[in-house]
Amino acid sequence: MALAKRRGFIYQASEIYGGINGFWDYGPLGAQLKKNLRDAWWEDVVLNPCGGRPGPNGEPVRIVPLDSSIIQHPRVWEASGHIAGFSDPMVDCRETKQRYRFDHLLVYVAEGADGGVKPLFAFMPDTPSEVRQRKRAEKSLGAVRSVPLAELARSEWARIIAPDADKPGSLTEPRAFNLMFRTYVGATATEDDVAYLRPETAQGIFVQFKNVIDTTRVKLPFGIAQVGKAFRNEVTPRNFTFRSREFEQMEIEFFCHASEARAWYAFWRDERMRWWRSLGLAGANLQLREHGRDELAHYAREGAGTSDVEYRFPFTAPGFGELEGVAHRADFDLAQHQKFARTSLEYFDAERGELLPNGSRRGERYLPHVIEPSAGLDRGVLAVMCEAYRHDPSRASPEMLLLSPRLAPIKAAIFPLVNKDGLPEVSEKLYADVRGHLWRHGLIEHDAKQAIGKRYARMDEAGCPFCFTIDGQTLTDQTVTVRDRDTAQQQRIAIAQVVPYLTERLSLASR
Repeated sequence: MALAKRRGFIYQASEIYGGINGFWDYGPLGAQLKKNLRDAWWEDVVLNPCGGRPGPNGEPVRIVPLDSSIIQHPRVWEASGHIAGFSDPMVDCRETKQRYRFDHLLVYVAEGADGGVKPLFAFMPDTPSEVRQRKRAEKSLGAVRSVPLAELARSEWARIIAPDADKPGSLTEPRAFNLMFRTYVGATATEDDVAYLRPETAQGIFVQFKNVIDTTRVKLPFGIAQVGKAFRNEVTPRNFTFRSREFEQMEIEFFCHASEARAWYAFWRDERMRWWRSLGLAGANLQLREHGRDELAHYAREGAGTSDVEYRFPFTAPGFGELEGVAHRADFDLAQHQKFARTSLEYFDAERGELLPNGSRRGERYLPHVIEPSAGLDRGVLAVMCEAYRHDPSRASPEMLLLSPRLAPIKAAIFPLVNKDGLPEVSEKLYADVRGHLWRHGLIEHDAKQAIGKRYARMDEAGCPFCFTIDGQTLTDQTVTVRDRDTAQQQRIAIAQVVPYLTERLSLASR
């Protein structure tokens, strides 16, 4: 987190006013890194789906893009079940006025004994209260273990000290708390004008399904892809950008016939795992986990599957946190919107149905099933930064980010060895040449100040894969030193070959 701020990747939102919990801003390098990840997804999902690999039907995968509004008609959220069911059980602390997820709160109790009538200490995992409350509990109870608050009898609640409280018995009974942000549309701001910031991007795709079918030549099976902001009023946002109140999703809703849904689910499950690996999340920190029956969402039918692509973040280790979910949503969403909007969302498939005497098909009208690969863009940025982070005390800069060249915000840096003797003029000319040819790939840096080691160190921390240095030899033989970030090894190449050298390596990284 210190490196992320120091090098301009991620800042606390409204920091000069003390910050606002659950919101983050991306600095110059973070904004470019996030754009690079977003663009990589767009290129590999919309422009060249799955790298040209065919789907389970043997045909090219078809995906069309959409950009739906953040604010939708309130009936959208009635149909989707968000107004009635998108809530978490919460408890309030009467002493501190803090609110906590009831199903997340844990309590330290005495190990092997009930501790008599001594206080019990509640805490939220992965927050400062976990360590603070453990120290208080061990001082009072000796050896302790943690149990979920929900497992304790109500008679014991009077002994519980809330995570940020001083006195016991301050927690209220749990109650439902809706996670959607409310707003008002229009000038009167009455209850008749209530609207919501979308808690997910998926519903915008479902309500435009008919328009997409009617206005394009796309046929099933096909997908609609969207990248956009979503908002959830998380009560306890935590773990840096992993769980925040404003976030960005990269989502596909893939529509197919019910008989093909299992095959497409398996295809997208494996494809999405392959894609994250291609960006450098390969190894033991990435896993694919199939949901158990007790984890299935409300839209899942018997036999439908849900998998999570999970990453072992530092704050979840040795466990994993969700990076992307791949779910078979069946026809739940289209059926709900068809019912609430009283508009047919059925698809007429002329290539299905009974075979007629003339060799054609009678056709079949049906509600498609949906496979949903839904990834968190902010979580993706966090995962690639965590995976890329290295600490090597043997190097001049012990901290570095070994980002994939495809994602690295700075693609190359041009340095004069010293800021004199005609070297800056040569480096500036090379910088202009490289930037002129490769600006579409990302940022190109030019830096002439401080010792060369410190400049290399800054670029290592920024994740820049290649540095080119102009020195005295350049003036005599027109060669430059190129330094590889990952190995710190250097070699000399002709100055005329710098652009081809970078072009080849950045193009290979994009495949």
